[in-house]
Amino acid sequence: MMANRTRALSAALMATAIALPASADWRLDEASSALHFLSTKNAQVTEVHSFDSFTGNLSDDGKLRVAVDLASVNTAIDIRNKRMQEMLFNIKTFSEATFEASLPKTMQNLKKGQVVSGKVDGILTLHGKAVPTSFSVTASAVDDERLTVSTTAPTLIKAESFGLAEGVAALQKIAGLNSITTTVPVTFSVTFKQ
Repeated sequence: MMANRTRALSAALMATAIALPASADWRLDEASSALHFLSTKNAQVTEVHSFDSFTGNLSDDGKLRVAVDLASVNTAIDIRNKRMQEMLFNIKTFSEATFEASLPKTMQNLKKGQVVSGKVDGILTLHGKAVPTSFSVTASAVDDERLTVSTTAPTLIKAESFGLAEGVAALQKIAGLNSITTTVPVTFSVTFKQ
């Protein structure tokens, strides 16, 4: 059980808010969850990317921890994935991003069919930097064993806040681009199961 609680997702993370019965531990269902971010190059070409591997746990006292495997970045172009892994994220040293939060009381103990919207404030740790980060979400209790949580607006993650600006500049140079934005919108839609 202790090992389960130390597993994580993230985003972000992501990040997620969940409403749940107080006496249950919840685990993120990766198969029915998605985590996306956008990048814009040359001031006008915007692309949607994702992370394919992430985990998450929510304890019975409302403690959330999610972690994203940064090696699972998926831009639909293999060489770009590899460059992001090595030149931006430096996955040999920083293999994951994590988000930790305590859920507000309004997002706990939802009954089947109930939906609640709100904000989850926590700490996003990426590239060795821990930065306060908030996600606006809607949480829904599908039934007694499933919760869905989705962002209601993108959260903007700034490369500079996490010491990633040099990596972005390196990617821009190697790809021969005029620009790559350093602020990235992040969205997610996840399912937790009991």
